[in-house]
Amino acid sequence: MRPARGQPLPRRTVLRGAAALGAAALIPGTSACAGDDDALTFFFAANPEEADARLGIIDAFERAHPDIRVRTVLAGGDPTQQMSTFCAGGRCPDVLMAWEFNYAGLADRGVLLDLNTLLDRDREFAAALRADSIPALYETFGFDGGQYAFPEQWSGAFLFYNTEIFAQAGVRPPPGRWDEPWTFGDFLDTATALTRRSEGGRVTQWGFVDTWSPPYSAALFGMNNGTPWAVPRVNPTHLNFDDDGFLDGLQFYADLANVHRVAPAAADTQSISTMGLFTAGKAAMALGGHWRYQTFAQAEDLDFDVTILPTGPAAVAKGMAARSAIGSTGLAIAADSRRRDQAWEFVKFAAGPVGQRLIGESGLFVPVLRSAIAAPGFAAAHTGISNLAVLTGGPAHSAGLPISPEWQRVHALMDRAMGPVLRGKRPAASLKQALAPQIDEVLATP
Repeated sequence: MRPARGQPLPRRTVLRGAAALGAAALIPGTSACAGDDDALTFFFAANPEEADARLGIIDAFERAHPDIRVRTVLAGGDPTQQMSTFCAGGRCPDVLMAWEFNYAGLADRGVLLDLNTLLDRDREFAAALRADSIPALYETFGFDGGQYAFPEQWSGAFLFYNTEIFAQAGVRPPPGRWDEPWTFGDFLDTATALTRRSEGGRVTQWGFVDTWSPPYSAALFGMNNGTPWAVPRVNPTHLNFDDDGFLDGLQFYADLANVHRVAPAAADTQSISTMGLFTAGKAAMALGGHWRYQTFAQAEDLDFDVTILPTGPAAVAKGMAARSAIGSTGLAIAADSRRRDQAWEFVKFAAGPVGQRLIGESGLFVPVLRSAIAAPGFAAAHTGISNLAVLTGGPAHSAGLPISPEWQRVHALMDRAMGPVLRGKRPAASLKQALAPQIDEVLATP
């Protein structure tokens, strides 16, 4: 059952019925884009809880615009490929979810509409949106002079931590704000103090687990050692896999599992996932994004809070604060949409103040507008979180990830070259030759 608007979401019982509602209301498969009626098609990817939140926004939109009906199209395994297939076949959905890593390729191929064409004729909305937006998030979807999507949620990475484990061990809780940094050394000391082993040496409680993607998490530690991923961020010509500071951050991340043994290696998670370890109270800290919040909130006997990422020595020397990653999804309009005006109204609603307020109240996402982040509904949806400033301040303390039409090729190179480093088979310094030149070649010859 969907909670009432503006009501606090129960700490452990949020959206228990979302799976049934999401499955009943969403239309999967390619046939959903083939209809000849006047419904506006909206393509997105979501787990059941996320789907329920989006359906709530659609319900509100249809009440405000009774002349516009929205048909949802739920993504399958590879949303990028699915979108490309739809659009190549002339069946492109009107509104599409965009990811920061994949939208540039779609924009480069002419699949997405440059929203500046609509902003120019809707100047009042354009001015209000820009005034309320967090620049780093809004600019995430700006490519080659165009604005190809509006951000709809912040999905940056931070740390969850088990407050009961900290209290029982007598370990000081980590910082609760982005302007209260802690160092790589502080983080390692904490993870070491909270790792427990049996008499036989088997780890029974990990100090740290990673619930994100290890290559990206490692690069996030590189960023937090004072060096950005890319130069420049949009349409980069170089990624800093040959920078000593960036590589030191990667090495620190890899050493957590391979040297210090405060984090599980791949072999340690064959019977239980990193998510399962934290949910079961067998890990003190977990790296992830707000997309993990509801899973942890619904877990029995799990008391947790959130904290910022640690800062490496090179960043400390430069006086740099900790940074999350700008992970964001946005809403885009297909360049060949026959319902462009209707799509524009929907995108304005979902990415504007009303839709963002609903996103904040859902407890599933961190909204992207300042007004929605500061609204009472967002705090009410996170009643179990003391360090709410980690979430509300996260979007403004995020560093941009690379945006390139060639990102899929770059990702494949990263995945292959970084594997041995993350398994402790090669040092991070090996990436100077094993990865950096290859990526530069891809970026130079699209």
